[in-house]
Amino acid sequence: MPEPAPIHGRCDARFERVREAFAREFAAGNEIGAAVCVTLEGESVVDLWGGHEDAARTRPWRRESLANVYSTTKAVTAIALHRLVDEGRVDLDAPVASYWPEFARAGKDRLPVRYLLSHEAGLAAVRRPLAPAAIYDWDAMVEALAAQAPWWEPGKAHGYHALTYGWLVGEVIRRVRGKSVGAVVREEIARPLGVDFEIGLGPELDARVAPLLPGPVHEAPDGSPAYDLLGAMRSDPEGLLAKVFGNPPLLDPDAVNSRAWRGAEIPAANGHSNAHSLARIFAALANGGAVGGVRLLSNAAVERARAEQVNGRDEVLPMPTRIGLGFFLSSEREPLGPNPEAFFHGGAGGSLAVADPENRLSLGYVMNWMHQGLWLADPRPRRLLAEAYACL
Repeated sequence: MPEPAPIHGRCDARFERVREAFAREFAAGNEIGAAVCVTLEGESVVDLWGGHEDAARTRPWRRESLANVYSTTKAVTAIALHRLVDEGRVDLDAPVASYWPEFARAGKDRLPVRYLLSHEAGLAAVRRPLAPAAIYDWDAMVEALAAQAPWWEPGKAHGYHALTYGWLVGEVIRRVRGKSVGAVVREEIARPLGVDFEIGLGPELDARVAPLLPGPVHEAPDGSPAYDLLGAMRSDPEGLLAKVFGNPPLLDPDAVNSRAWRGAEIPAANGHSNAHSLARIFAALANGGAVGGVRLLSNAAVERARAEQVNGRDEVLPMPTRIGLGFFLSSEREPLGPNPEAFFHGGAGGSLAVADPENRLSLGYVMNWMHQGLWLADPRPRRLLAEAYACL
């Protein structure tokens, strides 16, 4: 195993335990390249990076390196919708069809916007076969979802809308705001905060992207064998799980590093960012909706976003989930430290963003070596977060 690269960046003396824990991840062979940032009271107290952008370890990771954060994208898409609620332009309890008339098909005429954010809509997948390239075609996906009947009665169950969430929430944003989700996130969230977060990455930024690299699959937290997602999909090719992750394909390791993937707007899965940008966005959520003089949301919106909507059996994921409005919530199965009211979103492979308003703490973590396991928050950033809490 190559010698781990040095850890770069800065870390307040009070939080030295986080630096030591980050270095241990590299020394243990758990990382190729990664970055972590922690804020307290809106100020960065940890901003570290290390390793390499490529599998050959020829390109050192940089502070400005970008990574595809997969489903952590959902949280930023949710912020964009909550801003419209703050403005009085979207009512979470109004029918989706009042903003997107074509949605009022297949028994969905009264389905409220709220269910899109809480994964209760029953639209976790499209039944009819879609071409793999449909994932890059906004119009094709929103048309397919408008025509799709719910897999369960909306509001009576919940299941992770791994891919469809982005087009469902995103089309409401697009109809009301009059511009694409990528443009809204860029103009209303990223630029005001001075951070990097792109849904629809331009080719001029390709040189900053660390390609995602397939990594290990881990056993479940209780020590049981690793969950065989592909095997479960193959066992019922017409079932919900197979359609969620395979129609169109979501976890293609070749596609995710392609120009087509990077350039498309897939607001559930293809946001590109870095650790300090995620930490700053979530610092606003951890500090009443504003950071550095920039207000993203009202404090009421933050409280609304982390209010529990569902808790228990998930119709898609083989684990219970506790969900607010666009965010996962700390749970007994996966506690995120001492505050049960902390909220977060993670992405396939490991990325994570956390907000803790009670402690006014946020964390952002990105990487390129994808670890897979039966969890919502990767153990690597959870270990870093635990050390941050230990320093408070």
